[in-house]
Amino acid sequence: MLDNKRRQALLVLEDGSVYRGRAFAGNGEVMGEVVFNTGMTGYQEILTDPSYRGQIVAMTYPLIGNTGINPEDMESAGIHLEGFVVREYEAYPSNWRADRSLKAFLEAQGKLGVEGIDTRALTRRIRITGAMRGVLSTETADTEDLLRRVRAYPGLVGRDLVKLVTCRDPYLWRSGKPRFLPPPGTLRGGKRRVVVLDCGVKYNILRNLEERGCEVLVLPAAAPAEEILALAPAGVLLSNGPGDPAALPHIVATVRALLGKVPIFGICLGHQILGQAMGGRTEKLKFGHHGINQPVKNCESGRVEITSQNHGFVVVPESLPAGQDSIQNNLNDCTSEGLRYPEHAAFSVQHHPEAAPGPHEASHLFDEFIALMDKEGKATTLLEKEDQA
Repeated sequence: MLDNKRRQALLVLEDGSVYRGRAFAGNGEVMGEVVFNTGMTGYQEILTDPSYRGQIVAMTYPLIGNTGINPEDMESAGIHLEGFVVREYEAYPSNWRADRSLKAFLEAQGKLGVEGIDTRALTRRIRITGAMRGVLSTETADTEDLLRRVRAYPGLVGRDLVKLVTCRDPYLWRSGKPRFLPPPGTLRGGKRRVVVLDCGVKYNILRNLEERGCEVLVLPAAAPAEEILALAPAGVLLSNGPGDPAALPHIVATVRALLGKVPIFGICLGHQILGQAMGGRTEKLKFGHHGINQPVKNCESGRVEITSQNHGFVVVPESLPAGQDSIQNNLNDCTSEGLRYPEHAAFSVQHHPEAAPGPHEASHLFDEFIALMDKEGKATTLLEKEDQA
């Protein structure tokens, strides 16, 4: 067992704030933007959400680890956040689905987990000052050295983090998991083939599409418009992902080339990319929206929906040209949560309708995407050879 001195951990923010705790998983040093998440459940989905690349996540709920880790709730193939901070770690999970502890999961992925930090004080600091760069370390107690180095860290603004989380090769999503694409000669006529541009896609987006009868093809974020259109999709989904949307002009150009040629549905980062493709701009929020309790007003139905969110940037609706409809707004800060572009058969939302871990009030948006594809009638499908799995 490691001695107490080695297990001590420091979190130093760029404003000079210092928080002391102890490592419950791993050792080492990581840097990232420090954000807080208000979800009482769903820490496994948070850990495996590619949108958290480049961030150190602190949970506001005080007890984390009691449900362990299970294979069903993975939102990607591994952990993407830089470091994980909790008030109190529960080392002995009690859940019939769990096959390992949170500590074992973090250490198997080479990630640092720290407990004992006053997460309430940390959250208050971030809400007052805004999301900040931070360093989490078990390697030194020299706070001045850590502060100098964290202030030299570039942060998220202007960085393309999508290239670090997107898939390397296209794949077919079938029966709840990725599969190799069949040979090109197996493409035939049909309906509802959806191409997902993977900017850091969560698996539950793919699950929702497959549950609604779609053939789901996932392409790397750098795939050009010509390659996407050559697959004759019924629709294109722009996925969630990490980092600054303004740092992705190549993806924006791809989406601009798709406008009007195929129905488009954007989620989170996909919402921001679509907004830029339409001529708008994005801006950074003070501390972002991270949690599963964000109230959103549906401007079309008048209903209020509670949504899952994870983003630090938003589309500025006033920067968009005429022709778009605002379909959803955040009731906490009035930022844009959804836009529709009727002339281009495209719409997008800032939150996460795939509801992983929840809530499920916005899942109807996938049905709207299905209806839009059927209305446009650009329908093809991918017929595969007999599944050998």
